[in-house]
Amino acid sequence: MKVYTKTGDTGTTALFGGTRVPKHHIRIESYGTVDELNSHIGLIRDQEMNPLYKNVLVEVQDRLFTVGAILATPPEKEVLKNGQKRLQNLGILETDIEFLENEIDSMEDSLPQMTHFVLPGGHTTVSYCHIARCVCRRAERLAVHLNDIEPTDELVIKYLNRLSDYLFVLARKLSFDLKADEVQWIPRK
Repeated sequence: MKVYTKTGDTGTTALFGGTRVPKHHIRIESYGTVDELNSHIGLIRDQEMNPLYKNVLVEVQDRLFTVGAILATPPEKEVLKNGQKRLQNLGILETDIEFLENEIDSMEDSLPQMTHFVLPGGHTTVSYCHIARCVCRRAERLAVHLNDIEPTDELVIKYLNRLSDYLFVLARKLSFDLKADEVQWIPRK
């Protein structure tokens, strides 16, 4: 199988189920941004850090492939002609969200209480987390926009929201572990 198909040369691409849409379609923007996020998380995972965080990030990357598949499937193509769901064995579950919440709580237990916003930076790995957090927020906004047009799995939106929280706390935890400066944002008076 070749990587190039030439079917997208005219500016369209196929969703799951075969429907062709313009490459700028909100559904493509949604799952394309999730793919971008997944790449940023791979970059974070390639940094030196506690193997526990790397294992969590692998789980997150797996879930993001699921999110992408869900977002790539238009509602009219979710059910096959034989009545089975196209993504029958795929889905985001409440337990996936609880997993992130538990990881957030565990990291926050060892961190000083936050009293101000923090400026992104302090260490390259921390900066990568903040970039991924911003891309995650964009993915969430696009999924919400898509949901305004066509129904989208509400757990996908919830997962992306919680994932951005996880990435923020991971950035703080890595700052702490790496003894990097966490610069507070103090507004001008």
